[in-house]
Amino acid sequence: MPTYEELRGKVVVVTGASRGIGREIAFGFARAGASLVLASRKTVALESVAAEVRAFGARAEVVPTHVGKAEEARRLIATTVEKFGRIDVLVNNAATNPVFGPTVTADEAVWDKIFEVNVRGPFVLCRAAAERMVAQGGGAIVNIASVAGLRPMMGLGIYGISKAALIHLTKTLARELAPSIRVNAVAPGLVQTDFSRALLDDPDVRKIALGDVPLARPAAPAEIVDAVLYLACDASRYVTGEVLVVDGGKIV
Repeated sequence: MPTYEELRGKVVVVTGASRGIGREIAFGFARAGASLVLASRKTVALESVAAEVRAFGARAEVVPTHVGKAEEARRLIATTVEKFGRIDVLVNNAATNPVFGPTVTADEAVWDKIFEVNVRGPFVLCRAAAERMVAQGGGAIVNIASVAGLRPMMGLGIYGISKAALIHLTKTLARELAPSIRVNAVAPGLVQTDFSRALLDDPDVRKIALGDVPLARPAAPAEIVDAVLYLACDASRYVTGEVLVVDGGKIV
């Protein structure tokens, strides 16, 4: 596994850090020697992740945050700067998908909830982080999108639409914030997490979901981490506005 030594000492904010992909991303940055600010709604779970991060010898601060609430999102960035004096990397990982089924039968409130967390939250966080990053001379933003934002997926209509919006936000900000800030996205396919349980726990649905995945299995959360670290570090210094797909070949 690469060491990503250039990330040592960097200040990294990870949202949705209490479990799944976000938790593994936090561990990846901790192994590289970065300092972490961990955000999610669940304080107890965050504290557990923070303890594991500190076991790697990294500094970790916990900031309970509902990213769909603009004032809490802005407070997360302000707290990071207050505690560390800077922010070098923002990883927008927090997401929600409270519905599985046809788009046209979904309640409008579900649409609002998904877009509040999956699109408006990252927008507010990017804006707040970018202001500080520009002032300090640079930074990197990595948005965790999904292959559902690149190709419609059964039962994931509104979620996929929100991730398509996040991808377009990524590309737009990459142009607007260059050259001081690089903005990229990672688009995972099926990952074995609580979030994907509706797709993977039912044998029939699992068979359909994995039927067009050449590697014939879901990813483990840790298998998404290197893509994120690469886009956050100097190895990708000439990469911006890109979507790095990690999906086992699903959308080849």
